[in-house]
Amino acid sequence: MSADQISIIIVEDEPEFRRRFAQIIDGEPTMRLAGVAANKREAQVLIDREDFDVMLIDLGLPDGTGIDLIRSVSQRKPDVDIMVVTVFGDEQHVVSSIEAGATGYILKDSTPADVISCIRLLRAGGSPVSPVVARSVLRAIRSRMGGAGTSGASAPARSPNAENNPLSARETEILQLLAKGMSFNEIGEILGISPHTVTAHIKKIYRKLAVHSRGEAVYEASQMGLLKT
Repeated sequence: MSADQISIIIVEDEPEFRRRFAQIIDGEPTMRLAGVAANKREAQVLIDREDFDVMLIDLGLPDGTGIDLIRSVSQRKPDVDIMVVTVFGDEQHVVSSIEAGATGYILKDSTPADVISCIRLLRAGGSPVSPVVARSVLRAIRSRMGGAGTSGASAPARSPNAENNPLSARETEILQLLAKGMSFNEIGEILGISPHTVTAHIKKIYRKLAVHSRGEAVYEASQMGLLKT
């Protein structure tokens, strides 16, 4: 390993995203993949064994929460930068991650170039945050300051299939699969429709929710209570 290379570990339970982020790191000469973990237990072994500069971590792990790992690494290895990479950007998770020690927070639909850029920014002392996530942080700050015209508590998400759902049943179904990290082709196979039809539905979803990406669509839908938890 070159002394100039950024050493990275990935903690992600979804195989598709695990492979994607590993490929992004492997394809960047200035970075080195030090290890990959699919759950909290594997991550703990990796953290104890490896020396690394950056941890990319998802919050929803099958055997516990990523928040505990963030807190542990930030306390035991203060020189390590921690970047949350997730589908959801709700206020509670964003603020909890930052309070635990995360120094960056991006959505899983970030492009490979964005992921590489964010890792470099982390090591340069910055705190990269996806725009839709930054919106959550600002909302949380306003809420705590009482600037949102409330008593300081965030409004609870509405239940799925709320009356104000602007999406059709098919669009909601597709969005639910998007939130699980499935590709357009996989969604088409599950629903028995062509990838072209899936794309057409997703364009309508983006337009109705006034968003421009998968991550933003999932975030807005979760805030509106349109997704099953």
